[in-house]
Amino acid sequence: MNYREVTASREFVARLEHGADWREEIEEFAAREGIDAAWFTAMGAVQDAEIWFYDQDDQEYQSVSFDEPLEVASCVGNISLLDDGHFAHTHAVLSRRSGQALAGHLDSATVFAGEVFLRAFDEPLEREHDDVTDLDLWL
Repeated sequence: MNYREVTASREFVARLEHGADWREEIEEFAAREGIDAAWFTAMGAVQDAEIWFYDQDDQEYQSVSFDEPLEVASCVGNISLLDDGHFAHTHAVLSRRSGQALAGHLDSATVFAGEVFLRAFDEPLEREHDDVTDLDLWL
């Protein structure tokens, strides 16, 4: 197990801009505030979404797109550094009008309304390629 103790330095609440990309908005906020490591939770609604599922056998992401309004029932993620930029590793549970849940790695989504709580850490988190999983994981 790879672990370390982190110290929370700042906490934020933020409202995502209508029409923005959900994940990019969080990444841009982290870059603007100089946050190189954080944990966040969020909720709201999106106008569309692209969710990824990682096929562990093929070691490839498979994408599913939804062009419909969806509730963001739950969203969790973290901020880290990847390729000299800020990366928001974002997972979400989205809900259709019928109540059917859709879930996975949230690659992109157009914000209808979104609220985020973010706790920043003093120690940066950096991602590096892991040969076993073929994913970019924390060092």
